[in-house]
Amino acid sequence: MLGIVIGVGAVVLIMSLGAGAQSLILDQLKGVGSNLIGILPGKSEANGPPATVTGVVITTLINDDVTAIKIIPHIAGVVGYSRGLAETAYGANNYETTINGVSADYFSVEGGEIKSGRFFTEAEDSGLARVAVLGDTVKQELFGDGDALGRQIKIKNQVFEVIGLTAKRGTVAFQDYDDQIMIPLRSAQKFINGVSYLSYIRAKVDKSENIDSAVDEVSGLLRSRHEIKDPTGNSDDFSVRSMAQALTLITTVTNALQYFLIAMASISLIVGGIGIMNIMLISVNERTREIGLRKAVGATNSNIVRQFLLEAVTLTLIGGAIGIIGGTLMAGIVALIVNKLGYNYSFMITLSSIVLALTVSTLIGLIFGIYPAKKASLLEPVEALSYE
Repeated sequence: MLGIVIGVGAVVLIMSLGAGAQSLILDQLKGVGSNLIGILPGKSEANGPPATVTGVVITTLINDDVTAIKIIPHIAGVVGYSRGLAETAYGANNYETTINGVSADYFSVEGGEIKSGRFFTEAEDSGLARVAVLGDTVKQELFGDGDALGRQIKIKNQVFEVIGLTAKRGTVAFQDYDDQIMIPLRSAQKFINGVSYLSYIRAKVDKSENIDSAVDEVSGLLRSRHEIKDPTGNSDDFSVRSMAQALTLITTVTNALQYFLIAMASISLIVGGIGIMNIMLISVNERTREIGLRKAVGATNSNIVRQFLLEAVTLTLIGGAIGIIGGTLMAGIVALIVNKLGYNYSFMITLSSIVLALTVSTLIGLIFGIYPAKKASLLEPVEALSYE
């Protein structure tokens, strides 16, 4: 029964965690906005992850691509990004955070707002201005309750003036918007990261019905700019994804991962079934005289088979019920912990997972109980009664 308990509990837990994690991821992505287009460096398959997920640095996107995308119809805003981690300092306070080099259109694309001060302009971006806008967490780490506007901070020993503070926003799409410093894109490339390429580009489409056409327009423009002659996209050195495509991809990947983990958990169900079969075989040997007596007073072979199958199924059903309760409790504890960490995680136990667990338990009992039951039914009454 222990193998069945562990197996069923693991299946229920994994199905719950998979559904909860999937809803968390999709909810985080939807929080970014449904009318965004992401332009990533490197070619990737339509249903596969971005090329940059492998950790390889790809340098195919540049600042001029951002400028060119702005003139495409239905594009309401475009932002280029150059991201990296760096040590920042103000006086005796030091703090490592994300340095987010962005275009001046940042808030029109990403959302959010300035709490005090201002954001930098296109002129400051093109002029390599050393100005910075702090997220709420960074402000607290460096200045505490003190005034930050107009102060000078060091980022990689480069001096930047704080001109703005963002309103507290929290974590969206697994990016902590409060734990970052935003500086002009070109300043980040030259003074902080020492590169001339972009980490990625995001564009905002004016209406959701124009997303598909905007994706096609952006792809065609970048092929022309990057001198790619193949119109099929097989030779592209970039990937253009809409948020809808990203949601579909994430759903596919998380479903596949969930099914894989369920298959792994099911191995313990098989082990538990084999254990029950062995116990039932031992039971047949120990109850030989009982079987002989039952057959001597009129029990048929089918009566004996049903008796032993019922016992096997009962064992697995009891184990399955305990496993369902245990898996549900564990899933509830996980949901409680994740929500305490600040994420919007849903505790999800579906009726289908419970039905599946009970069905599998019953099948395990039937499948692995057949052989011992058949062996018991074939015993001859005289031999069984004289068995020592």
